Amino acid sequence: MFEGWLFYTLTVIATLCEATVFLILMYYYYVSVSGWRKHDEEKDYNPEKRFALITAAHNEEAVIRYHLESLKQLNYPEELFDIYVIADNCTDNTAEVARQEGVKVVERFSPQRGKGFALDWFFNTKLFTMEDENYDAICLFDADNVVSSNFLLEMNSKLKKGYRSIQGYLDTKNPNDSWVSASYATAYWSMNRMWQLARHNKGLSNALGGTGVCLDYQLLKEYGWGATCLTEDLEFTMKLLLNGIKTSWAHEAKVYDEKPVYFSQTWRQRTRWLSGHWNVAFRYMVPLIKKGFREKKWYPIDGAIYLFQPFAITIMLFNLIMGTMHYFSGPNPIYASPFTDLAPGSFWLTFGILGYLYPMLGLILEKAPRKAYLYYITYPFYGLTWFPVTLWGLLKHSNQEEWAHTAHNRGISISAIESGGNAATAKVVKPITAHHHQHQKGKGSVRRTYAPYATLVTQDEKSVKREPVTEPAGRVVYPTLVANKASAILKPVEVVKATITQEKRTQATAGSKNYG
Repeated sequence: MFEGWLFYTLTVIATLCEATVFLILMYYYYVSVSGWRKHDEEKDYNPEKRFALITAAHNEEAVIRYHLESLKQLNYPEELFDIYVIADNCTDNTAEVARQEGVKVVERFSPQRGKGFALDWFFNTKLFTMEDENYDAICLFDADNVVSSNFLLEMNSKLKKGYRSIQGYLDTKNPNDSWVSASYATAYWSMNRMWQLARHNKGLSNALGGTGVCLDYQLLKEYGWGATCLTEDLEFTMKLLLNGIKTSWAHEAKVYDEKPVYFSQTWRQRTRWLSGHWNVAFRYMVPLIKKGFREKKWYPIDGAIYLFQPFAITIMLFNLIMGTMHYFSGPNPIYASPFTDLAPGSFWLTFGILGYLYPMLGLILEKAPRKAYLYYITYPFYGLTWFPVTLWGLLKHSNQEEWAHTAHNRGISISAIESGGNAATAKVVKPITAHHHQHQKGKGSVRRTYAPYATLVTQDEKSVKREPVTEPAGRVVYPTLVANKASAILKPVEVVKATITQEKRTQATAGSKNYG
């Protein structure tokens, strides 16, 4: 069918494309092996760092109350953190609901829409003028999130080790809502283990995920935010890499995110992600490669490889189209395939099947709920949708101001998740808006919940053991996690340095006594 120069040209192009995709996949498999095992990690839980917790919210009145309640229930001294809500171009009661919860609220109205612009405005006009607050770090969240009670203890420990940019574990609070949210949950459970933890264990930089983020205050002030594209988290990650700063990973600091339920929602959200990803790739990929070769360091090149993802997806689509045409071309092939001819067809079939099954190892290692394996049935269709999403994102990558809001309405409390063991079994609470619930008027202080004792649910047994925590000489005491094969208990100490074996991770939840 194709002869002469066209045949050989297609042969060269197809061979290069096949080899590129194969090498990229093998590199990711190589890195992922480091996530098979968790390493022991010494953690200093003695609270020292002071945090500003910042949530940018746009029309989130249905869910922000549950988010703020989870922040107020954090197992951390209340004098060491403040909660801020940026009500960004809101047309509902988001600001009113947040004020009822006693947190600090600022409202922004601007034609520049999107979280990146809202954060940049808040940092420059508000946060950096609060020198008397003496913040050591800031944490960024989305309004639909609920946050694990140990979040600040984990970030405090990381900061005391010298890390300046940290990403927490991104979990899903509504995995059972639809096949779309189930596919998201499956992807995130596997990715947290086989990609994020693996990169941390290998000494590479992790990627900021937009929420569950902790940044050193002086780092933010030194380099500025300036990340205003549609994927501001990715842009800031690469900005830090260019300045020689890697992002760390906190596997035990969990944030439960609401995932889209309908395909139309995931199309808009992922198109926004890919549009931003293309934009960041075009601006940062080459400078990172140059930095890596110039300084003879691998982590900037690894960052460039991550930015190459949309290119890789596009090349895979090209390979799929070319392969289909080749298959139906009959006795006169349109191109030769010297790369795939290096191995028999049975090898490539096995490679493809194992490639589909391999992410399931992440689910096993993370002890994902049984339903996750049923979710995996729909995962191939979810994966195929990345092809059109990536192409559409490429077409729109030059427009970084067309921000699309994802509506949230799943009101799930952190107490339901932590008492139930995981988000998949948590009870969904009916959303409460400002019209349905009113707090008693008082001094406007933040209501906090603090645990007079800690609860630890062990993996080796279903029993729950409680040990009261005392306060010698009026000093707040935080528990050390002490694990053994049979059980685990909490013991009070004045200065906590806990070595946690991550393979036998335990889950601590706050108590229920209200203070303040």
